[in-house]
Amino acid sequence: MTPFVVIIGVIVLLLFLEFNSIIYLKNRAKRSYSTIDVFLKKRFDLIPNLIETIKGYTKYEGETLENIVKLRNSFDDGDYKAGEKLNNTYNKLLALTENYPKLKASENFLHLQKQLTKVENEIAASRRLYINDVTNYNTKIQKFPHMIFALFIGARPMELLSFATEEVKVKF
Repeated sequence: MTPFVVIIGVIVLLLFLEFNSIIYLKNRAKRSYSTIDVFLKKRFDLIPNLIETIKGYTKYEGETLENIVKLRNSFDDGDYKAGEKLNNTYNKLLALTENYPKLKASENFLHLQKQLTKVENEIAASRRLYINDVTNYNTKIQKFPHMIFALFIGARPMELLSFATEEVKVKF
């Protein structure tokens, strides 16, 4: 073999490794995002049970309960803005339950609260993982010499989730 063929072979091998590395990091970030989505759906699947339990103990805020159901259905249809509004309404609902001691002592309500707390912790962990994965991907494609190849294959930085503005900004 001539040195020229060896050099071309090494360059091709490095390009394959670089491409695979970028794709791996991008797919890892997408998987992390999907995990957040799974846990959000799991949380919102618990909400109808919570509402039924609350209805059994209270006669207040029928409009709030109806609003939660509507927002949950919108979230199921892929409206993430509805998901953020649902979070806010849900938190308000839990604060209002403080006025009902019998409800707070209910085994079913306590069980649902524990399940929701567990899911909330899983969502927080998933968000941290997503942020880490997106940061790793973005760092990879923005560092020299990786950025040259990333530009060549059209790899673009991914945006982090932003729930404070009631928008989910994700570009793949």
